[in-house]
Amino acid sequence: MPLPPDANAPSDFDFIIGDWLVKHKRLNARLAGCTEWTEFEGRTSTMKILGGFGNLEDNLLHFPEGAFRAAAMRSYCPTSGTWSIWWLDGRNPTALDTPVVGRFADHVGLFFADDFLDGQPIKVRFIWTARPGAHPRWEQAFSSDQGQTWETNWEMEFIPVGGGEG
Repeated sequence: MPLPPDANAPSDFDFIIGDWLVKHKRLNARLAGCTEWTEFEGRTSTMKILGGFGNLEDNLLHFPEGAFRAAAMRSYCPTSGTWSIWWLDGRNPTALDTPVVGRFADHVGLFFADDFLDGQPIKVRFIWTARPGAHPRWEQAFSSDQGQTWETNWEMEFIPVGGGEG
């Protein structure tokens, strides 16, 4: 039985609550001048936690080399007005990725983190687009020059299970 939501909970991520078919497009190599992409599908299911001040996303990704599980956890800080997003890859279940932190404006969420790729410092950017009447979209990009340029390396489109609009 779900616990009741907090009356003051933010609604920024309400668009992603539920069950989704996900169309993935992933760049084959990151920050290597690669232009080849791999497309595959997945499933995801997201539910609210923390009285609506967070949510938990359970993922099944069907990579060409095999399926695996992952989870995203999001939490909202009312003091800063920002969301933090963590990723847990089922292939490495003892480590959470560095969280990206950001907020929504006009149905677009921008989230950033400083991280490392192959031992080199990078910036990470997530963009969530949740325009009314359109399927939600997410993209990830990396920058190796402190955010002067960005290479998008993963895109996802979320289609509600049942085929309706987001």
